[in-house]
Amino acid sequence: MSAIEDGEARELDVEALEAALREAVDGEVRFDAGSRGAYVTDGSNYRQVPIGVVVPRTVDAGAAAVAVCARFGAPLLSRGGGTSLGGQCTNTAVVVDWTKYCHQLVSVDPEARTCVVEPGIVLDELNRQLAPHHLMFGPKPSTHSHCALGGMIGNNSCGASAQAYGKTADSVRRLEILTYDGTRTWVGATSTEQYDEITAAGGRRAELYRGLRDLSDRHLADIRRGYPELPRRVSGYNLPDLLPENGFHVARALVGSEGTLVTVLHAELDLVPVPAAQAMLVLGYPDICAAADDVPRLLEHCRPTQIEALDDRMAQLMHEEGAYLESLSSFPEGSSWLLVQFSGDTQEEVDRQSHDLLRALGRDERDGTVAFSDDPDREEQMLKAREAGLGVTARPPDGRETWEGWEDSAVPPQQLGAYLRDLKKLFTDFGYDHPSLYGHFGQGCVHTRIPFQLRTAEGVATFRSFLEHAADLVVSYGGSLSGEHGDGQARGELLTRMFGERLVGAFGELKALFDPGDRMNPGKVVAPNRLDSHLRLGADWRPRDEDDTRFGYPDDEHSFRRAVMRCVGIGNCRSHEGGVMCPSYRATGEEEHSTRGRARLLFEMMGGHADSPVTDGWRSTEVRDALDLCLACKGCKSDCPTGVDMATYKAEFLSHHYQGRLRPAAHYALGWLPLWARLSRVAPGAVNTLLRAPGISTLGKKLAGVAPQRDAPVFAEESFVQWWRRRGAPEPDPADPRTVVLWPDTFSTYFHPSVARSAVKVLTDAGFQVAVPTDAVCCGLTWISTGQLDTAAKVLRRTLTTLRPWLEAGTPIVGLEPSCTAVFRSDLPELMPKDEDVKRLAGQFHTFAELLLQRAPDGWRPPVLNRAATVQTHCHQHAVTKFDADRELMRRAGIHADVLDEGCCGLAGNFGFEAGHHQLSMDIAESGVLPAVRGAAPSALVLADGFSCRTQIEQGGTGRGALHLAEVLALALDGPAPADHPEKAAARPAPPPSAVSRLVAAGAAVAAGAACYALTRRLRH
Repeated sequence: MSAIEDGEARELDVEALEAALREAVDGEVRFDAGSRGAYVTDGSNYRQVPIGVVVPRTVDAGAAAVAVCARFGAPLLSRGGGTSLGGQCTNTAVVVDWTKYCHQLVSVDPEARTCVVEPGIVLDELNRQLAPHHLMFGPKPSTHSHCALGGMIGNNSCGASAQAYGKTADSVRRLEILTYDGTRTWVGATSTEQYDEITAAGGRRAELYRGLRDLSDRHLADIRRGYPELPRRVSGYNLPDLLPENGFHVARALVGSEGTLVTVLHAELDLVPVPAAQAMLVLGYPDICAAADDVPRLLEHCRPTQIEALDDRMAQLMHEEGAYLESLSSFPEGSSWLLVQFSGDTQEEVDRQSHDLLRALGRDERDGTVAFSDDPDREEQMLKAREAGLGVTARPPDGRETWEGWEDSAVPPQQLGAYLRDLKKLFTDFGYDHPSLYGHFGQGCVHTRIPFQLRTAEGVATFRSFLEHAADLVVSYGGSLSGEHGDGQARGELLTRMFGERLVGAFGELKALFDPGDRMNPGKVVAPNRLDSHLRLGADWRPRDEDDTRFGYPDDEHSFRRAVMRCVGIGNCRSHEGGVMCPSYRATGEEEHSTRGRARLLFEMMGGHADSPVTDGWRSTEVRDALDLCLACKGCKSDCPTGVDMATYKAEFLSHHYQGRLRPAAHYALGWLPLWARLSRVAPGAVNTLLRAPGISTLGKKLAGVAPQRDAPVFAEESFVQWWRRRGAPEPDPADPRTVVLWPDTFSTYFHPSVARSAVKVLTDAGFQVAVPTDAVCCGLTWISTGQLDTAAKVLRRTLTTLRPWLEAGTPIVGLEPSCTAVFRSDLPELMPKDEDVKRLAGQFHTFAELLLQRAPDGWRPPVLNRAATVQTHCHQHAVTKFDADRELMRRAGIHADVLDEGCCGLAGNFGFEAGHHQLSMDIAESGVLPAVRGAAPSALVLADGFSCRTQIEQGGTGRGALHLAEVLALALDGPAPADHPEKAAARPAPPPSAVSRLVAAGAAVAAGAACYALTRRLRH
């Protein structure tokens, strides 16, 4: 019998608890090491291994889980998006994750402007469903794409829009709550009559209400005097909401209690109209303190929707990281900026508000320090720079690690400038050089990340001392330890410095009233764990040696460990739309199958803590299973604010995991595809027939580890390289400035040679002299994606030798397959970072569109089509090579491109072909790409440069085929493309007639039968 010991030295029978949960709960009950490892931390500095994870399918099932935990005395933690920065969402407890199933908008009352929601609904999804009613939920944290309403209620979240709409508590009308001992009830504002009715009814509910009234009466003076007067006070329990003048609002008193008092089952929320019009001013200042000094003057002259700030340090980091430069380019002169947004019923109204403010400030729209916009798209771009603060500051290019801890203080706006000067002095006193300062300055809320040294005892002691000094500083300004992120473990121990012993004692009384056994998220807010305990790192963190890694990780000090630690828990990988990251999470709703969850497991795999649930290092089956559904799409490399590259980490892991061991069959069948494609040249027709012959095909797929639902791509009768040799074109001089090398990737050579032939046609028309390597060359992609990195390195060294004359001459090389181009631009420099030829190749390798735009002879213009197009961007294009050049080339060619923002196609190279992946692959495709293609007009072009994307579109029941941009331009050179389904003009290899395949299958069956008969006769004799 397994057991753990909780903080009160009582043994918990974990096996019996798990069994009881499985019996009682309609949901997923997970006590395995992988699930526990994925939930081991949140977005904070803290780490505690869960007892287990419950994912209820209904709210009632979640309530049943609470009842079982209460029966066993098990600690309990309700969790939403898991982005908390104070340690609220990590605990040695049973974690209830509401986000996978309990995410319904239960009802909407447009006239009353209210709605009822389940706790797992994501804010952006809620607002999307409310949009037809022209309503929205007011508070909007920067994590709006993935934060859950339950978490927002637990944290009392705010965001930039709190300037206009207040904190989450201000928009909560009622809550349905469940106490640990099983009392389930709705709570809200309570009139005297309602209070009398509740208490007269008796029972536990009456006991709670009487206790709340008694607590507020006894501490009335302390509550009225002890809470600072400022708009962003989130620290502590909301005892002021129990005062008579505030309506004895029990629901709002419970908001922000971080799961330490009750479980929230439903919430009735107040809604606000979606603004009809918006405008924005960006004001430049010489430094962030001067910007802060001006906030009171701005508030005196206007009532904005938000006033956001960012400083020169953040702008510097954005420039160094090459991030959000488009946003920064729209900013006016200055070293720090305030972004002031106005909302109203008409554009004239909001424009007037903007110009009235400028006049009051003595500024003008034409000033160099002023930028004005009433274009919503431009405003969104401007705000992206501010919303990116946490990601941009988390991993500065100078290599320092920055951390939470004092990332969320708030003071009255009138005191903001003076507070910032003192805070900067405190940074200097402690040797924390120049952290960025930004935040919601209109409400005095300051965000930052500080380079605490959390790996040594001295560094941890300094961290603690700084937080104590910073707490005293903010209190001296009448401020709050937290302006929106809450207390958790990071600030719970400091609450006495802010509120004093009497009010903190009242917090303890409130906790004892609702949770006398301290089972609800223990160690947070009340009787908190020490702020320097349970650290994710800490002086006792001893990760295992990593000297044998295969990739070089040049941007991470050549450390796989530092690369994995790029993930700081922001959670953008849990978004549901826009960008690419993370397709497996979007389809499964599983933390373990998000980029963050996988990074957590890799961190645990490094073994820095004795209690890690992942114990077998590179051989870990938990990590392998989590990475199995990673599509290696590289979406996280560009979409993750800290640049996590899970595709590379997966390849690294697979290389070690299978070292010296038999690999899955698909690694040989699909990982060695370039070799099998070359061997197909012996008899491509026969290969195609065998791959489609009934029985033979089924058996072959099973043996090869290929999904039985997939049709094998058709090999071309004549490969591109065979076609090129047959042409007999003379090889141009590598030093000729008109020479370009066309890279013969496996897919454009053996499966869709019309793509490469079309590229030759277009490049020749543009004035280039084309050279093609005819020796066997390969980018090694399929070996890299399956973790066969030693083989990939051998293949790539051979390729470098073949390319050497062109590399030495500086000849441009153009790639047609985005995944191959990404290898040369990204993977290869990381795999062989010291090789000079690798550096040359990365610099000389261009996409098709880049080459035509940047290097085509003067005067060349692409042929003009004047056609609409639905365009799917390959994930590796999105992540590595980008798509700007393609957009511009299509514009010049008269292609009216609808570039989809529907995420990954789901096939992702070998992923969608592997057995066990087909359903997920199609779920991903059906979530966006395939419906968009089906909705394209018959006359529209369907463009997809990636072979995987084209294959998924063609095999996904769309009735359409997709073309490469090179094919489209080549068709235009020949005249107008077909008016209907223009892809039919492209030459694609046709599968063998089904009758032939059946005949081959029958022949094979007869041959097999004859062989069996002969063998039987032989054995008898």
